[in-house]
Amino acid sequence: MSARKTRRRKSKAGARKTTGRGRSGLLRLLVLAPLALAALSVVTVGALRWLDPPSSAFMLEHRLAGLWTEGRAPRLEYHWVDLDDIDPELALAVIAAEDQRFPEHHGFDLVELRKVLAELGEGGPSRGASTLTQQTAKNLFLWPGRDYLRKGIEAWFTVLIETLWPKRRILEVYLNIAQFGPEVYGAEAASRRYFDRSAANLGRSRAARLAAVLPDPRGYRLDRPSERRERRVGWILAQMRQLGGIAYLERLR
Repeated sequence: MSARKTRRRKSKAGARKTTGRGRSGLLRLLVLAPLALAALSVVTVGALRWLDPPSSAFMLEHRLAGLWTEGRAPRLEYHWVDLDDIDPELALAVIAAEDQRFPEHHGFDLVELRKVLAELGEGGPSRGASTLTQQTAKNLFLWPGRDYLRKGIEAWFTVLIETLWPKRRILEVYLNIAQFGPEVYGAEAASRRYFDRSAANLGRSRAARLAAVLPDPRGYRLDRPSERRERRVGWILAQMRQLGGIAYLERLR
């Protein structure tokens, strides 16, 4: 065999080995990258059981959108307070308005999901069935939208939050990062902005008014009274009474 043929065979064999190593490295990356991201999410959610988040994904998106459209980041009103420093009437009002099975479910309200699916099957209007845990996962870690990728990641974070946090912590984080106005986030900032008082001293009526804006804080404006919003406030107050008042919160662990 000539030296030229020998070199040619060795070159082809080396190319095959290089290609094989490249494919193996790509497969390893495809397997390890999702595992690394999953491990990071577990560590992050676990740490936030005790560490208070300085911001949220929604707040970051809000700032970036302002930079993109107006050339400057908006000044968001946000001030963290512990759950013990938030009027229990607001905690009850939010549960009454958004997720009345919050103490019982494990992140997903299957009863409401069945109702939504039934309405879709009958051609009825689509409505949300997100729990407080799902909303916390979305607001804290993800981006606005209804695409399937976001919903899938939201489900993963919902499971992590329900597994690693007690219900009281979920409620505490939600009340602090929920949007209550165009540039207002959290119960304390909203209480001071709209009622000139701390979140610890709201009372039932003001609590219901804050909870009433949560489905659409840009539509149900606290500083722009509307008949639609007032009907929702009345409904929330009735639901708070039906749940049995703040004694209902004793079911949270």
